[in-house]
Amino acid sequence: MPRTVLLRDWLHDLFSRTHPQHDFAIEPASADASFRRYFRIRMPDGETRIVMDAPPTHEDCRPFLKVAGLFREAGVHVPEVYAENLDHGFLLLSDLGNTTYLNVLDETTAPSLYRDANAALVAIQRASQPGILPDYDRALLERELALFPDWYVARHLDTSLNEKQSHDLRETFEKILANNLAQPKVYVHRDYHSRNLMLRDGGYPGNPGIIDFQDAVYGPITYDLVSLYRDAYITWEEEQELDFVIRYWEMARQQGLPVRDNFDDFYRDYEWMGAQRQIKVLGIFARLFHRDGKDGYLRDMPRVMAYLRRTCERYLELRPLARLLDQLEGNATAVTYTF
Repeated sequence: MPRTVLLRDWLHDLFSRTHPQHDFAIEPASADASFRRYFRIRMPDGETRIVMDAPPTHEDCRPFLKVAGLFREAGVHVPEVYAENLDHGFLLLSDLGNTTYLNVLDETTAPSLYRDANAALVAIQRASQPGILPDYDRALLERELALFPDWYVARHLDTSLNEKQSHDLRETFEKILANNLAQPKVYVHRDYHSRNLMLRDGGYPGNPGIIDFQDAVYGPITYDLVSLYRDAYITWEEEQELDFVIRYWEMARQQGLPVRDNFDDFYRDYEWMGAQRQIKVLGIFARLFHRDGKDGYLRDMPRVMAYLRRTCERYLELRPLARLLDQLEGNATAVTYTF
């Protein structure tokens, strides 16, 4: 049976007593990089709700429900869950609207919006406890890094690495992993960026509304921060980026989070975590195109590659990866700030 029919039947059963005659018009709200889809329905009183459609053969709604509860307890704004059908993979949620941070970010709005995003991130991190969410462990970090040679190099560039290139890539991955795994651990959203933060009225804690958190884990403290400020969908000049990151660092220190005492050390961890994420994202975007037929992410690959190149040129230990990227793509890399 088509999932749209299952969805309509579930809504009819759900509201058979309260709204037996109401015809729930189902409109697409958004989709993401997974098999999940989101629909908007209008209630008889004019209010709207969001229905998450997560096919059980591909997705599991239970992590979403668990993380929503954890983040809500931390005091941040996530969708309310009004009803669930785990057998069919449907959730009825509150509607956080249509306006993402990406829709409204500019030089004027960014300071206040990112201040709220920093405050929400610090609140989530302060609530962290080990043993609650899956560990962002070496095995998971390695699987993510492997997306780069498998999907970006082999499939997207249609290239095979020679023995030295493969060796250099493995060695660089080991150095990145050593840094990532040495960082203090907190709750990690894993996609804390401008498309998953919704603009809400007022400042924090109402703003931002936070979505797409079902893959949250317990891992490196800089991961969500670098997702936010080295966003695959919007770029800031590095002087501005530094300002945003410093403001987070100061807030985190004031709130007792285990960030490095020296900002230069913290920024190094931030960049090395960013390298892991950017390597992963390049592989994911390539996979979305070649396996799933989603070409919309190709336009963002150059931005992600630029972040990775900048970091690899900055740190001596990562220069072999910078050279490999040059060999693969034949592009020169600009050198910026040096640490």
